[in-house]
Amino acid sequence: MKKVIGAVVLVVAIALAFVASIAIGTRDVPPADVFNALVHASASTDDLSVLVHSRLIRTVLGLVVGLAIGAAGALAQGHTRNPLADPGLLGINAGAACAVVTGVFVFGASGPLVNTVLALVGALIAAAAVFGLSTITGSSPLTLVLAGTGLSAALTAISSALVLSDGATLDTWRFWNVGAVAGRDADVLWTTLPFIVVGLILAFAGGWFLNLLSLGDDMATALGGRVGLIRATGIISIALLAGAATAACGPIVFLGLVVPHIARAVTGPDYRWIVPYSALAGALLILVCDIIGRVIARPGEAQVSVVLALIGGPVLMIMVRRRRLPTV
Repeated sequence: MKKVIGAVVLVVAIALAFVASIAIGTRDVPPADVFNALVHASASTDDLSVLVHSRLIRTVLGLVVGLAIGAAGALAQGHTRNPLADPGLLGINAGAACAVVTGVFVFGASGPLVNTVLALVGALIAAAAVFGLSTITGSSPLTLVLAGTGLSAALTAISSALVLSDGATLDTWRFWNVGAVAGRDADVLWTTLPFIVVGLILAFAGGWFLNLLSLGDDMATALGGRVGLIRATGIISIALLAGAATAACGPIVFLGLVVPHIARAVTGPDYRWIVPYSALAGALLILVCDIIGRVIARPGEAQVSVVLALIGGPVLMIMVRRRRLPTV
């Protein structure tokens, strides 16, 4: 019952943050005006309506990306059995960044939509490579981490070499790499949304299998689990979620690390609850941090990745200090 109540509280908090995200910014909009602008959208083309709809796209993107990164973080920690793991540890972020940089440097690709597609393809290729390397040497949490770390280092070196040799590539990479929900249009949202939906379905369905893997590979096999298939499905889900989220907003690395620990503090070790709780907590945290970023730096704004690091870092250290950091 406690877990159900907690989930309801999270959903209500997300709904409130959603409205606040549309209403609060450089120009605050009363909730009544927000409602009117959304309901009478087809009949209104004034500045207020345009402002509300631009914030609506930004807010929906933040919500979707938060769900994706939160769930991906829980999956990454579950499959690697590493409480400090996040999707970046498996090479997802490095693969996305390398694909964007290569596309700009080699083909002169530009534009948010093109960069989104490139990043998504790079993330999927990196995830496939990590799982392939780990399978060759034995599909285990340790080999997943080692393969991801090695691939990340190699791809990061390639990206650095390219951006330092070309000014246009560096400018594109800096804009995409900042980690923000601002400055993205509806095309980016609609391009990445199908991948995130499929990834969330796989993630929510995989909670029971993660509980099985937490017993150890030998025990999971003895109980009838197909460890290789479970890991392959998990890697695909992480790639879809983290790849699409990274493609849309750039690397927002800290979110996937901290929200699974917040979820475990409520749910305990059951991944059937940890994964959805992490998704909801990720969505709430990214919306709240985006709002804070608009308020603290008026008339400009601080990007959500910066605010996440400033808030999430101390929270994680406090949890460690109080020894409330649950094990995976």
